[in-house]
Amino acid sequence: MIAVIPARGGSKGLPGKNIKDLLGKPMIAYTIEEALKSKYITEVIISTDCKEIEEVAIKYGAKSSFLRPEYLASDSAKAIDNYIYTIDRLNKEFNYDIKDFVVLQPTSPLRTVEDIDGAIKLFKEKAADSVVSYTEEHHPIEWHKYITEDGKFENIFEEKLLNRQEIKKSYFPNGAVFVFDYELIKQEKYYSDNSYAYIMPRLRSVDVDTIEDFKYIKFLLQERSSN
Repeated sequence: MIAVIPARGGSKGLPGKNIKDLLGKPMIAYTIEEALKSKYITEVIISTDCKEIEEVAIKYGAKSSFLRPEYLASDSAKAIDNYIYTIDRLNKEFNYDIKDFVVLQPTSPLRTVEDIDGAIKLFKEKAADSVVSYTEEHHPIEWHKYITEDGKFENIFEEKLLNRQEIKKSYFPNGAVFVFDYELIKQEKYYSDNSYAYIMPRLRSVDVDTIEDFKYIKFLLQERSSN
C-alpha cells in the first residue's frame, strides 16, 4: 500500500508551515519518518505544487513523480480531486496498480506509526471502503451555537437542557490518517456504509493550522521526548 502526503505550498493561516522548522527538522519530516516505519506501506509519495517542499520530502525518504498542477493547489481546490488526480496519473503513466492507499497530512506530526498501522489493520480486517481517524470531542456538540453578526445566539441543534452525563459522546475527524479504497474516492466520497473510525487520543490529534497550533505541537513533542 502506498501513502500519499498532500502538501501544497500556499498556506494563509501559517505560511510555509509544511516545512517550517520544528525542533530541528521540517514539520513534514515527522510524517514521512513515521510512514516509512509502517509494516504495510511500501512507498511514501509527496503530492505538492511546490518544488521546495518536494525537495525536502525527497531528502527525508519520500518519492515524487510529478508536481501537482496549480488548479489543485488553490484555496478553493478540493483535496479529494487531488487524490483522484494523483492516483489516476500514477496508475496510467507510472505503472502503478493502486487499489487502496493511505493519506497522511503533514499537519499532524504527533501521529505515530502505531496510529498508521492501526488504521490500515482495521481497514484490512473489515474489508472497509474507508477508515478515517477520529478523536473524542470533549465538549458536547449540543452546546455549540452559531453567533450572529450582532452577537446573538442562534441554535444549531434543537435546544435541550441536559446534564453533561446524559449527553452521548461525539467524535470529530482529526485529519491524521485516512485509508481509502480508490473505488470509493472515484465516486468523490470519503464515507460509505462500510466506513469505520480509527479512534486516536487527543494528545496525538492536534492539526496545525495556526501559529498557536504550531507552538502547542512543539510543546507536546518536547514533552514526548523528555518522557
